[in-house]
Amino acid sequence: MLCELWLSMSENILSVNNLSVSFDYQENFLSKKQKIKAVNNINFKIKKGSFFGLVGESGSGKTTLGRAILGANKVSEGNVIFHDDERDFDLTSITAKEMKEYRKKAQLIFQDPYAALSPRMTVRDIIAEPLEVMRITNSREETDARVRDIAAKCRLNLEHLRRFPHAFSGGQRQRISIARALVSNPKFIVADESVAALDVSIQADILNLLKQLQQELNLTYLFISHDLSVVAHVCDIVAVMYLGHIVEMAPSRELFSNPRHSYTKALLSSIPSIDPEKKSKAIELQGEIPSAMNPPSGCVFRTRCPNPTHDCKEGHIEMGLIEVSPNHWVDQCCVNCG
Repeated sequence: MLCELWLSMSENILSVNNLSVSFDYQENFLSKKQKIKAVNNINFKIKKGSFFGLVGESGSGKTTLGRAILGANKVSEGNVIFHDDERDFDLTSITAKEMKEYRKKAQLIFQDPYAALSPRMTVRDIIAEPLEVMRITNSREETDARVRDIAAKCRLNLEHLRRFPHAFSGGQRQRISIARALVSNPKFIVADESVAALDVSIQADILNLLKQLQQELNLTYLFISHDLSVVAHVCDIVAVMYLGHIVEMAPSRELFSNPRHSYTKALLSSIPSIDPEKKSKAIELQGEIPSAMNPPSGCVFRTRCPNPTHDCKEGHIEMGLIEVSPNHWVDQCCVNCG
């Protein structure tokens, strides 16, 4: 079932419909190739100007989904449609020429600011590279003007542009990465664990910068993270992934105050509290996360579900989101278990 959030309130910038991403796997030369579904039957829409959060454990398929949306991973089933003001881009049938145009509209902020920047290039050249590769500017003067403008917006001084990445701290390097992503004037940004490698105080500074730039440049974010406290601080809508599936999706305040899926409840119970009088016990899920090479039949969460039904145990219930309250979507199997 297609989840359409706030369609009446605002126009969508991204539509993900029945999206699946598979990879070929071969144990050795004599064995047959197998298909591993890293992302399976994903449906959601992101409205313009929103901060959409995607959370889940490592290996749940968050990064694979983000890369598929940007066209870096091939879509096996379904489609991804980017709604621009002038035209729509369908990533399942996009041409090479259209992909060059799409690159100007959608960009990525990498997780590791130390590995994302070339040590042999100055900050000026790093930020200017997208302009030169995409041929957005016509002269060096125009390129320099664009670089200085976006550097100032990302709180970088002019003297920083002459230096190399090794001269900067982690937070400064991430601001350089943000400037490089924004210099082409994109409308949509995928931030893949963009503050995970930073100290807490620096995380807050980068998050505030992202929110400020969102207002100034009218940006839309897909914010991928495993840190629920960070997601609660910045995101408007949150989707929870488990083993390639979205198991719950709701507005941030609704999700954190009224989680409905057992996996979401377990994730939220693991958030530490600074209140010494608040005593909460984390929900411990039994067993290990199944392998994507051999996922459980039916509901993929049934092997760790604290209260599975008979049909759930036998794998008779398929995955699929249903709306349990306005704009709050939960996997139908967990609703039956509850």
